[in-house]
Formats: sequence, C-alpha cells, structure tokens
Amino acid sequence: MLQRSVSYFKSLHATAALEGLGSHVINPLQAASMTGNKLFAHMILEKAGVRTPKAVAAFSEDSAMAALEEFGYPAVIKPVVGSWGRMIGLLREKDAARAVIEDREHMFPLYHVYYFEEFVQRPPRDIRAIVVGDNVVAAIYRYSGDGEWKTNMALGGRAEVCPVTKELEDICIKATRAVGGQIVGVDLMESDKDGLMVHEVNNTTEFKNTVRVTGVDVPGLMVDYALALNKG
Repeated sequence: MLQRSVSYFKSLHATAALEGLGSHVINPLQAASMTGNKLFAHMILEKAGVRTPKAVAAFSEDSAMAALEEFGYPAVIKPVVGSWGRMIGLLREKDAARAVIEDREHMFPLYHVYYFEEFVQRPPRDIRAIVVGDNVVAAIYRYSGDGEWKTNMALGGRAEVCPVTKELEDICIKATRAVGGQIVGVDLMESDKDGLMVHEVNNTTEFKNTVRVTGVDVPGLMVDYALALNKG
C-alpha cells in the first residue's frame, strides 16, 4: 500500500489500520509517527548522527521562557505537528516570545508543547530532496518569496534545480534510514558554518514542484519501487 494522505493524523491512523490488516505500507507506521512530529524526528536524527539545527523543547509557559533565555535569540518556534509553514514564527526578542507563548497557552494542548530551533544563517533558500528506496532521485532549491524568510512553496517561494551531490545523497540516505522510511522528502539547509543539515523529513512528501522543475517522473519512480517490492 502506497500511503499518500498529506494529513498527518489521517495518514498515521490509516497506516496503523492497514498494517493491522497485514498490509506492507510505504512508509510504515514507525516512519509515519517519527517524521510527522518535529520533536520525535529531531530526537531520532540526532541519535543517528544526522546534522540537524540545535533545538530545545519545553512543556509550560515558564519553562519555555526560561529555555529561550538559555537558548538565545533569534529562535524559531514550530508546532511539533504541522506543515506548509503554518504556525511557525521567528522570535527575535523576549517580549515577542512572551506574546506568542501566552497566545498559544489558549490553544489546543498540542500547542503547549514548545519546540524551538536555532535560526540557521544560510542562503535565502533550502533544499527539498526526494528519496525513493536507496536513491535521491531529484532535488530542488526552494527560495524565499518576497519579504519572507520561510521557503515553503505554499507561501510564494520559487524553485530551481539542485544538483544531487555525493554529500547531499549521503546525508539524505542516512536520514531516511534513521526514521525507517522508504519514500520520503528530506528538507535541508546550507548552514554558513556547519554545512548541510536536515531540518525535516516528510513522510508523504509532495513532489509537484520537483517534477515541474527537474522533469523527473517522481510518481512513476514511486510506483515502480512499490511494484518491485510487491514482486519481491
């Protein structure tokens, strides 16, 4: 079964149900669970030795503010579950952080898990690489839109072809194996001081812009991979 729901919660529960019925799901439940939660993903990537942005988590308003004081500004606040750049904010100083955190205290309990990442100094772009099996089949640069620091295409970013270097391939395959994935999208940043680092692994990765820019038949490669596993 090739899982393609872009909803984290629907994907997770549908995968659990399908595996419970005996299906081999791409990607399996463990990968869906780990990649869909930024805190879980960071933890497992760090353990596997994959370079990731520095991060800290807190579980109350006071501990979040204390963590930020130690972590330092600017910092990026992210919901542990989310996509398309939504609910992600850049906290430049203490007053802004307090206002954002106080606001989230009135939201659904999931948003009371405070996850902060360092603001990585990088070119105004990131990289989306598509991994199918043991191969990085395509990659694109995603540039920030006008007035934006986020690179999400849904927020007006633009895409260009990114060459798949040996370094890029190695870190993407390492990240994919760490989370137990088979077909994933790996998002990376080019840190000015630390080089390539992984900031997200996507379980049911979108590929429309990758296909448009690179010309690589990503969905065809995904189906071929699934059929080859089925024959095996």
